[in-house]
Amino acid sequence: MPEATEVLIVGAGPTGLMLAGDLAAAGVSVTVLERRTERSQLTRAFAVHARTLELLDARGIADELVAGGVQIGKLQMIGDAQLDLRRLPSRFPYMLLTPQYATEAVLAKRAEALGADVVAGVDVTGVEQDADGVSVTVRPADGTPRTRRAGYVVGADGMNSVVRGALGFPFPGRAALRSVMLADVRLAVPQAMPVANAVREGIAFVSPLGDGWHRVVAWDRDRQLPVEAPLDLEEVRTITRKALGTDFGMHDPRWLSRFQTDERQVPRYRLGRVLLAGDAAHVHSPAGGQGMNTGLQDAANLAWRLAAVVRGWAPEGLLDGYQAERHPIGREVIRDSGRMMRLALIHSPVLSAAMNLLSRGAAAIPPVADRLAAKATGLAISYPAPTGTHPRTGRRAPDLELAQGTGTATRLYEALRACRFVLVSRFPEVTGWEGRTITVAPAAGSKAPALLLVRPDGYIAWAADDYDHDALLTALTTWVGPRQNVAST
Repeated sequence: MPEATEVLIVGAGPTGLMLAGDLAAAGVSVTVLERRTERSQLTRAFAVHARTLELLDARGIADELVAGGVQIGKLQMIGDAQLDLRRLPSRFPYMLLTPQYATEAVLAKRAEALGADVVAGVDVTGVEQDADGVSVTVRPADGTPRTRRAGYVVGADGMNSVVRGALGFPFPGRAALRSVMLADVRLAVPQAMPVANAVREGIAFVSPLGDGWHRVVAWDRDRQLPVEAPLDLEEVRTITRKALGTDFGMHDPRWLSRFQTDERQVPRYRLGRVLLAGDAAHVHSPAGGQGMNTGLQDAANLAWRLAAVVRGWAPEGLLDGYQAERHPIGREVIRDSGRMMRLALIHSPVLSAAMNLLSRGAAAIPPVADRLAAKATGLAISYPAPTGTHPRTGRRAPDLELAQGTGTATRLYEALRACRFVLVSRFPEVTGWEGRTITVAPAAGSKAPALLLVRPDGYIAWAADDYDHDALLTALTTWVGPRQNVAST
């Protein structure tokens, strides 16, 4: 008999590990298959934005990650304008710089502690589904083909996704920028904050990674070589000096590479029992540092839906909400990051000066700057709400302080660590949804609505300004599934 699990995830990057941890926390048996035999000490993503840190906080692992990273309180816009992140309405009013391997480490530790099985050194070679589940053909380290069976499969296996290919899905889009240079180096003059600039000859970006190394991303307009072409440090130094006036004494590279940045998105994130997340579903320009963050938010959105379907208290149609909510976000990230990159590449002195002036003006107007900062850090993400619902429906839930005596949680995001729906209510607890919801009371003086139903991913499912028992029961049934047999409440 093939090895079986309820959910099988292909890819043990940040997206796959986040999803695995959430599913395991919800009591779902989950296996993660990873092609690599050991975790890389090189890093692709290194920016963790405020909303992502909130999601990690709701899983009890944000503080560990923050302790090893570098907090950046300002974000560079076009030119020399900066957005002040310190006014963000969050416990994390900054951007955290930390290597991707550090993020993967805390996610892997959580997932495995909760019971997820992470299997390294396994190549996935085929995916076929039927009415009852999905068969996945794999080739482990010994080279003997085997079959694994799962109720659902999630492809979180990156831009060159085998799972996406097995579905036959196209990956439409374009190459946005070719022959981009990447280097991880030591600097004789270390930088505390990211610095970037564009000139006629090209662009350069230098940022601390949080582990003593610095990431350099550079592009030379006049030197467009194939991505396979060798890269030496002097080439990186040259364009960095042109763009930034100095190469900061970069030396001892541990990683030199060329890459091509693409803008692509799969039309559908789901086909039956197989779903896609992260870079398997969408890729975009590195401008804005949204890649890993978007994948982690995909995982948070998908996990509670998949757990509800697997546990049997929600119909499969709940999974359609993943496509409805996350596909537009992926499209928006592709559009915005591409726009940022194209604006940075403008080499007309007049247009560059005008853009710099506009950026300074926007950054100098607090309401405008705050909206831009919320958008850049993911705090502004919201999902469509049905007509006539409460204005907060679909929005990010703030980290409300809770009344003393509400279990051990003192704030909402601590309560969300149970990976269940959270009902914030000043009224007696409604029974019949135990095991799927927890009820907490807001602290005295809270401006929260009278009733607030928060999804496991930290977004507001339903709210009401006044107590309405029947409406509450309807909302719980809609979002959390049928009520268990209880006496009338």
